[in-house]
Amino acid sequence: MEKLTFYAVSAPEKLDRIGAYLAERLSRDVVRHRYGYVLIAMEALDQLLMACHSQSIKPFVESFLHMVAKLLESGEPKLQVLGTNSFVKFANIEEDTPSYHRRYDFFVSRFSAMCHSCDHDPETQTEIRIAGIRGIQGVVRKTVNDELRATIWEPQHMDKIVPSLLFNMQKIEDVDSRTGPPSSPTGGEKEENPALLAENCFRELLGRATYGNMNNAVRPVFAHLDHHKLWDPNEFAVSCFKIIMYSIQAQYSHHVIQEILGHLDGCKKDPPRVRAGIIQVLLEAVAIAAKGSIGPTVLEVFNTLLKHLRISVDFELGDRRSSAGSATFSTSSKENDERIVQNAIIQTIGFFGSNLPDYQRSEIMMFIMGKVPVLGATSQSLDTSHLGDLGTRRIQIMLLRSLLMVTSGYKAMTITNALPAPFLDPLLSPSLMEDSELRQLVLEILHNLIDRHDNRAKLRGIRIIPDVSDLKIKRDKISRQDVSFMKKHGQQLYRHIYLGCKEEDNVQKNFELLYTSLALITIELANEEVVIDLIRLAIALQDVAIINEDNLPMFNRCGIMALVAAYLNFLSQMIAVPSFCQHVSKVIETRSLEASYFLPETIFKDKCNLPKSLEKHEKNLFFLTNKIAESLGGSGYSVERLSVPYVPQVTDEDRLSRRKSIVDTVSIQVDILPGNNTEDKIDNTEEITFEALKKAIDNNGLEEQEKEKRRLVIEKFQKAPFEEIAAQCETKANLLHDRLAQILELTIRPPPSPSGTMTITAGHAHYQSVPVYEMKFPDLCVY
Repeated sequence: MEKLTFYAVSAPEKLDRIGAYLAERLSRDVVRHRYGYVLIAMEALDQLLMACHSQSIKPFVESFLHMVAKLLESGEPKLQVLGTNSFVKFANIEEDTPSYHRRYDFFVSRFSAMCHSCDHDPETQTEIRIAGIRGIQGVVRKTVNDELRATIWEPQHMDKIVPSLLFNMQKIEDVDSRTGPPSSPTGGEKEENPALLAENCFRELLGRATYGNMNNAVRPVFAHLDHHKLWDPNEFAVSCFKIIMYSIQAQYSHHVIQEILGHLDGCKKDPPRVRAGIIQVLLEAVAIAAKGSIGPTVLEVFNTLLKHLRISVDFELGDRRSSAGSATFSTSSKENDERIVQNAIIQTIGFFGSNLPDYQRSEIMMFIMGKVPVLGATSQSLDTSHLGDLGTRRIQIMLLRSLLMVTSGYKAMTITNALPAPFLDPLLSPSLMEDSELRQLVLEILHNLIDRHDNRAKLRGIRIIPDVSDLKIKRDKISRQDVSFMKKHGQQLYRHIYLGCKEEDNVQKNFELLYTSLALITIELANEEVVIDLIRLAIALQDVAIINEDNLPMFNRCGIMALVAAYLNFLSQMIAVPSFCQHVSKVIETRSLEASYFLPETIFKDKCNLPKSLEKHEKNLFFLTNKIAESLGGSGYSVERLSVPYVPQVTDEDRLSRRKSIVDTVSIQVDILPGNNTEDKIDNTEEITFEALKKAIDNNGLEEQEKEKRRLVIEKFQKAPFEEIAAQCETKANLLHDRLAQILELTIRPPPSPSGTMTITAGHAHYQSVPVYEMKFPDLCVY
């Protein structure tokens, strides 16, 4: 062998003839089963290959690969292992110049087949499978570094290589060994365990994948998991994609996520547990990708998941309708499986959203809120027209649960960033107040966004707090942006709390969340003006419980009284006005002795004796406006507005909502009707002509303009400063006075006092002492 090697190195031009001779001898010996000579020939070829590195070695390599192929084709396991070992040695040699005409299609096919060996002898089977995996690893190393020849990444090769590796990886007993970044096993362990060797080869393959061939390496994984039904249960699928996400370069993560989303779209008619398995795989992939950049797939992930959420609800309700009247186990099982899918989607959305940076998270919050079906929402929301009320409610609950997870831990610098108007308006929509669970989710979302100092845990549970200072509440000085936000949107928050307290289906959790909402607004957003508004709101809620215009159950009325007591106790200690604290403490002490069902510690117990009515109770059980005004007035608070009762702000949706209507306190209309003179009646019947129709169409346009004008007037009364509205009203009153006097020749006399004053209530603005003009006509009064 030494002489042959010296001769080959001295005369490299003879290498091709040497290789041809050895190949001829080896072929003959293989056919004749003379395996001793086969071993000698292959050892000679190996040593010559390792010793010679000249340009003329290429013809010799062709002979060498031909011999390796002969060995792999033989049915003898020892020869297959021998050929594989020779090929691995060849793969580790770095060639000076690549050989573009050389192809490895046969080796890919043969090594892949060896990975699936089913020999009856377990040891032989393991030996052949290990040889196949090592051979694939050699092919990958030999071809993958050559940028000009990327044949190994072609789909026909990947469709053989990847499933062969996955087939062997399934044999790993310890699943946890694959869930993290690449491990570093010992050399002996790596050689003896085909599963571990396959995993390392798979990691190496993915680590070498580039932008253009990433998809070709990932798609066969889906085919393998589908074919072997590995989505349910999905432990192996999850471990596979963890390996993929940890092995590929970080900037290509979004490719994998896009492939998972595409596969999910293709499996939308598969059994629910299969879809749930795919979604859980997506969750694991997203959890890893969210730590870095995930490119343009952020909205695509959410859009696809929300689409599948609607599909899942559709399937669930379809199964329920088809089985109406015949409740079978299989149907209930199907519904439970769909719930698994829905919970997996919500968990994925929440986890993904909560791991995004704040600027992206705010966009996702807007995106999800835009998908919630609410009254008057845009066409971007999920189409639930065919799902009915039950389906729409299910979609609303699940989207709000997703939004709750996304907003968890979100800390905005200003409340305006956390609650912009396009987000706040649909969130506080009346159509999200029709169900107790929906209201709870809306309040919890508000808590996530308002609570910027993590005080919510300290306020958990509605109770009378003896000393608020023990809670160690964290707060900052109210910023100008927060003050501006409360001037603009404070009435929306008050309205939501006020109406939320009046719902008949409230349970203890609703009252607890409403109390926490009031407390968080006090901590995060309350200046002196907001404090007065909050006290007015609390007194209005107390009046709701006492007067009971809405015919609420006694539990709800006592619950509202307990809520007001707990909140005013908290507020009085936060603003630290001694006389106010004294009044609140006195009322609470009286209640504890005479009417303990007005306190949260009693009313929310399982067994609580409720009163038959609230009308007979003494005033010392109630919080009195005049007492509060006296105590706050002495401390420099502007208490004039405390005498004006709180009335909730009216929105356009109130007229469209299916909920009970709210009295519109803005529009004051006076109809001046003519006398009952039958001669003055006009026959309004008109012949239908083209001109009449044209006129009617024009009138429709005018009606729209009038509606817009009325809306602007209402909005102005709700949001404009008091001084501006007062000045404008005074100007208009003077003009009206002069004009009426001129035209109608009215006798205007000053109004008697005090009945000559009236109150106009417009949204949150209240004006008193507006003169009443009495005219000659006894039945006519103009305000």
